[in-house]
Amino acid sequence: MTVIASISSNDLKSRRQQLKRRRQVKLIQTIWRSLFVGSLTGGLVWVVTLPNWVIYEPDQVEIEGNHLLPVAAIRSLLPLDYPQPIIELEPQKLTQEIEAIAPIAKATVTRKLLPPSLTVIIQERRPVAIARSSQPSHHTPGELEMGFIDAEGVWLPKSSYGDLDSLPDPPKLVVVGLTHLLLPYWSEIYQNVQRSTVQIQEINLQSPGNLTLTTEIGKVHLGAYNSNRFPEQLRVLAEMRDLPTHIQDRKIRYIDLSSPDSPSIELD
Repeated sequence: MTVIASISSNDLKSRRQQLKRRRQVKLIQTIWRSLFVGSLTGGLVWVVTLPNWVIYEPDQVEIEGNHLLPVAAIRSLLPLDYPQPIIELEPQKLTQEIEAIAPIAKATVTRKLLPPSLTVIIQERRPVAIARSSQPSHHTPGELEMGFIDAEGVWLPKSSYGDLDSLPDPPKLVVVGLTHLLLPYWSEIYQNVQRSTVQIQEINLQSPGNLTLTTEIGKVHLGAYNSNRFPEQLRVLAEMRDLPTHIQDRKIRYIDLSSPDSPSIELD
């Protein structure tokens, strides 16, 4: 019994020593691993903050997806301060800031290290109408401020697009006085106007009680805007498109469709 007890005691002591050595080895491995990762991270930070890893000028920003906005105009709108270490740029934050720019609906930003550059892929808002504010311009007193709006009613500064004739498909429709009161209805107004068989050149919303249209037939008064009545008013207007041929000796001052069931004509 004495021999067995002695062997068991020695065996336990040997196991403790083995466990202790294993713990020491694991501790050393952990320390070396931490040192390696720390050195690698520090080295990476050091590398990307070198002068060669800095965006110095707008030409290092590549723009893709643009069809209406000039590349130079987009670069000038980007919220970047040059020079900019590439490691300090946050693509997600920069994306949100770019999407806050009126003419841009969506954006994706990616960083490149070799060579150091940014790629910005955008989706533009398409101007569907020339918009004139009902208030005088702050820049040119006495004149209406002019810009564009898209199908959702987002105001797009004229300066973003440069020359109107440079647009691939410049809008012909003019909107005057689109205010916050009618802005929620602009999308449906625009869609109905697009479906109209009578050409509409201008929508005037300056008077809340009388939406007026300038059409190929003449001026049209519609009264206060009503989303349920508006499609019917345009339908009745389409039925009257041959009206000028029947009153050649008189000029139409305006057509009153405020009550589409009983339209009237004011002649000069």
